[in-house]
Amino acid sequence: MKIKKIMALKSLVILALVVSFTGCSKKGSTSGASTATGWKINDKKGGFQFNDKFKKQETPPGMVPVEGGTFTMGKVQDDVMHDWNNSPNQQHVQSFFMDEHEVTNKMYSEYLYWMKTVFPPTEENYKNIYYGAIPDTLVWRNRLGYNETMTNNYLRHPAYADYPVVGVNWIQATEFSKWRTDRVNENILEREGYLKKDAKINDVSAEANFSTETYLNAPSNAMGGNEDIVIKGGRSNKRVNDSSQNVYAQRSSGLILPEYRLPTEAEWEYAALALVGNREFNIYKGQKKYPWSGQYTRSGKRQSRGDQLANFKQGKGDYGGIAGWSDDGADITNKVKSYNPNDFGLYDMAGNVAEWVQDVYRPVVDDEANDFNYFRGNVYTKNKIGEDGTVELVTADNITYDTLSNGRIMARNFPGQIAQVPVDENETYLRTQFSTSDNRNYRDGDRQSTRYFKFNSNDEEKTEGEEEKFRMYEAPKHKISSVVDSTSSEKKIIKQYDKSEKRTTLIDDNVRVYKGGSWRDRAYWLDPASRRFFPQDMATDFIGFRCAMSKVGPKSNKKSARGNPKQ
Repeated sequence: MKIKKIMALKSLVILALVVSFTGCSKKGSTSGASTATGWKINDKKGGFQFNDKFKKQETPPGMVPVEGGTFTMGKVQDDVMHDWNNSPNQQHVQSFFMDEHEVTNKMYSEYLYWMKTVFPPTEENYKNIYYGAIPDTLVWRNRLGYNETMTNNYLRHPAYADYPVVGVNWIQATEFSKWRTDRVNENILEREGYLKKDAKINDVSAEANFSTETYLNAPSNAMGGNEDIVIKGGRSNKRVNDSSQNVYAQRSSGLILPEYRLPTEAEWEYAALALVGNREFNIYKGQKKYPWSGQYTRSGKRQSRGDQLANFKQGKGDYGGIAGWSDDGADITNKVKSYNPNDFGLYDMAGNVAEWVQDVYRPVVDDEANDFNYFRGNVYTKNKIGEDGTVELVTADNITYDTLSNGRIMARNFPGQIAQVPVDENETYLRTQFSTSDNRNYRDGDRQSTRYFKFNSNDEEKTEGEEEKFRMYEAPKHKISSVVDSTSSEKKIIKQYDKSEKRTTLIDDNVRVYKGGSWRDRAYWLDPASRRFFPQDMATDFIGFRCAMSKVGPKSNKKSARGNPKQ
């Protein structure tokens, strides 16, 4: 009797398992169907294909993830300088990636090597591309100081390889970020079989170099249109199905990373504060004056008690302390990662070098207009379409060069990239969130911001010279012009310095914010909320930069225990 009961029990268990597997099998048979139409997705016979194997954005080289959140942007301490340019306001920042440390001389030298190799300065068409990218090493010179050692060695000597690059203006930092985007995506596509192996070294040239946007918009024209280099399919057919073997990688492939760029001011300040280290549940315990916990610049830990936590100017004539017992271990800049990281794992968010951010400087952060991913400086562009209806690529004959106010010539696009033009009424018509291509002046600096603007009048009716007369910010306007010498037929650059005594400010659309203290600054400037500005086409010996990248997908990839910060 007992045996019969056992057999009956086994039969029930087997029956239950069969029903369970049958249910799973039915569920599995519809798992590849569209919830919109019921049609099968990723059918080998054709139809709609979708990369449902994508898991998450890979961490870009050299970067660490920064989980977004809310924070108080601006001063939370007394404003002893009375700048009144960083009043506290609540902001929310989306998750993003940020460089673990500043861009170093070695990293920037790799950029210069690539530029010199691909666009040889010995060729007339390309000479200003390379020379425009070289940092200004003369920033180390001082009328009453001997700094020729740094002038001659800081950028190139291996002793300074892992020191942050300086002498780089905001435009150069932005161009480096664009170059880095293309090189990283080029490497990923080679790894995944979409580009010929080692083509980035052996086959690259001025006429055939990789551009991410060109590859996405006109892949048959990428790398000079060489089909032996740009391969259809890659290894994607192994992940999805055979129908993808005749297509190029796309954004929907999930392989191509978003662009490297300078962080916005809000992102930089949020990352530097790293309030996550002071969080308990959904509130912050205490305030932070510096990127580290505590109100002092010296370590209170037993193993390193009394050591300085950043590289900055201790006092008048004191950049590093007494020999043999240096306060911060440096007199000028210091090797990156020489000091402990903050709670996001970011190094040197205070001291060493101040850092460029994307934003155009204005005295006020307009949190009433926007309190989400705040950024002033949007200039929207679109791909230029040629007469044949396809995107127009930059060639050696139509490279755009800018002559900066200091006379330096810089290339703003390179052969192989897609030419850009401002957005027009086709993109702005009946939109509520933007109405022009250039939004740098929005609500602070445009004509409507001045006391001369008549709200009931036609803004288009302007007399000659009125725009100059009623400018919101009367910054100097240095002029650069070129003339052809009648005797030698050579082009000469004429620099006209603005000597007007009527200028009231240095602020205009071409000054950018830089954040953080540097080796030249007192401890006051180490506060992440401090903000200063500098012309975007000028460089110094104390401003460097690091890159950021937006995160796509979920805010966080993993859930942490309640009340504890994510690791």
